[in-house]
Amino acid sequence: MLAQFQIAKDASRLLALIPDERRDEILLAVADAIKQAESDILAANRLDLEKMEPSNPLYDRLQLTPKRLDDIASDMRHVAGLPSPLGRTLADKTLPNGLHLRKIAVPFGVIGMVFEARPNVAFDVFSLCFKSGNACVLKGGHDAEESNKAIVALIQKVLTDNGVDSGVVQLLPATHEATAEMLGAVGYIDVCIPRGGRRLIDFVRDNAKVPVIETGAGVVHAYMDEYANLDMAMRIINNAKTRRVSVCNALDCLIIHKSRLEDLPTIGMILLPSNVKIYADQGAYGYLNKSYPANLLMQATEESFGTEFMDYAMAIKTVNNVDEAIEHITRFGSGHSECIITDNKENAEKFEKEVDAACVYVNAPTSFTDGAQFGMGAEIGISTQKLGPRGPMALEEMTTYKWLIEGNGQIRA
Repeated sequence: MLAQFQIAKDASRLLALIPDERRDEILLAVADAIKQAESDILAANRLDLEKMEPSNPLYDRLQLTPKRLDDIASDMRHVAGLPSPLGRTLADKTLPNGLHLRKIAVPFGVIGMVFEARPNVAFDVFSLCFKSGNACVLKGGHDAEESNKAIVALIQKVLTDNGVDSGVVQLLPATHEATAEMLGAVGYIDVCIPRGGRRLIDFVRDNAKVPVIETGAGVVHAYMDEYANLDMAMRIINNAKTRRVSVCNALDCLIIHKSRLEDLPTIGMILLPSNVKIYADQGAYGYLNKSYPANLLMQATEESFGTEFMDYAMAIKTVNNVDEAIEHITRFGSGHSECIITDNKENAEKFEKEVDAACVYVNAPTSFTDGAQFGMGAEIGISTQKLGPRGPMALEEMTTYKWLIEGNGQIRA
């Protein structure tokens, strides 16, 4: 696959020369082409869906529909309308010796993306990379192989029709060997971003020779404080858990203050229509075992906590105070998104200060972390690391910087 890496690297240098306005025009052309090619994309997606059981939690991630394609095209148009992240002046100063220094935003160059059964990622990654002047090398999973082929073929056709080197987007084979080659492509891939479950992210981090930005895996908690409004808590918990169970910001563990255990039967009633399985600790189990169906209620074990369920399932942990809630998150969280539901300002501020996560919510569901809800356009992923970008990664996070130094003959003593 060295040839593909070289094509992407060469194309990335040419991409940097395309004016911002022209890049926007091409993104709009791709967005229009999505609707025109809808039947072909959906036909390819059906081939992938036929290989997966509908009961698989990843089925929802894999599935494309006319509505989802319309949303993808809308997101791409939104990205096209955003200000360019390139050339932004991040610092500007003149030294005492007269040297003028400017720090400006520039593309990474070539971004490698390893992702699982989410064909929409191919569109999102392309739009963000193209807008930010980066070429992209995509490595999708076997589950979405036909969908990804159709999507990349469409993008490359639009690029070619518009006189742009189609090498700016490359699709690698859906094999483990392709992943290994990408992770070892030193000198070709400037940064690699894995987007998927914990196993994928751990494999990429542990085996990569190129720089990696960790994204994706989310073990997400919501803490219902003793001062929480019950109606608000019910809406937040239900939305965070059941809106889309296969996404990384879905709720995995409800932490509840011991004084609110009597509210669990009421909370259970709003989760029951979605048949949510509950793994309750001893304190919570006692309040649910008479009201929640026995086939959906289990006693929690140590393994119940720290699990990213990606399904209609969640754990419940009982605590005595906000400090114990924070301690539980510290032990079992993944640094993705965490939430507190409370009317107590001091507890809210304590939670915000002490919880170590990319996104910390007060009285709002973690559902907002993903899906362009921060107004930054489509996201390439949710970074859970601390060095470099953190949280939703959009256009500005797709750039690095360089220093420009201008002088008039100064020399160093």
